[in-house]
Amino acid sequence: MTLMDVRPGVSCVIKNIFVNNLRKRIIDMGLTTGTKVTVKKLAPLGDPMEIQVRGYLLTIRKAEARMIDVELSHEEADQ
Repeated sequence: MTLMDVRPGVSCVIKNIFVNNLRKRIIDMGLTTGTKVTVKKLAPLGDPMEIQVRGYLLTIRKAEARMIDVELSHEEADQ
């Protein structure tokens, strides 16, 4: 599953970042393997999406979100 597949209000953990040319930029934003991310909201047309990571809000595009492989956090998976 990618970050783009996660609904608002749901938390997940980053497993992998697929595209090398975006990897450095995404890592510089604090999105690293093992980091917990919560999708906060989507724009009316679905792009961009607002996420919470490491205590701050960040807006990323759908194209970037599709390149981030995630799994649901343990709290979300148990529900």
